[in-house]
Amino acid sequence: MNTLAAVAQILVAAAFASIPLLRHRFGAAARNAAVAELQRQGVRPAVLEENKLRFDASGHEWWAPGGFAAAMVAAAVLNLAGSSWGTTLTWVFSSIALLANIAILQSQLGAVKSVRAAFRRKGDPELLRVDVPAFLKAAEGAFPAWTRVLQNVRHTVVFAGSALALTAAALV
Repeated sequence: MNTLAAVAQILVAAAFASIPLLRHRFGAAARNAAVAELQRQGVRPAVLEENKLRFDASGHEWWAPGGFAAAMVAAAVLNLAGSSWGTTLTWVFSSIALLANIAILQSQLGAVKSVRAAFRRKGDPELLRVDVPAFLKAAEGAFPAWTRVLQNVRHTVVFAGSALALTAAALV
């Protein structure tokens, strides 16, 4: 059962790392597309930098999924070594991964609403003028067409892999 949990955890780690890697590769193109859309809307592109809005994998866009990936690999290594800590960390990290993935999925499904809310919180009048659906569509259009498929596979792997690891931990 420890090996099954470890394999599931390694798959979950890879899933968490996939999106920041994609953002690292295509984030600059997404930023350029977003800038062009802002210019089309008559909004200064500098508003992105002034409000620390990014499309790459910097900041929490990297350290959060990278942290989850590292935690899952650590638990997998301990499971493969037969350590009781592997089971304990599986309970902790796989539970957190499930909850985090629910939050990520909710954020993606409500992107327009959450970006509008974030723009309101910033209090920048220029951000309030942004046509958010067009802005997000432009940025998303800079990513490869298969990005949506990757996101769906990623969610499936995280949900199923975490559930499988938790089931394996329960059977140890």
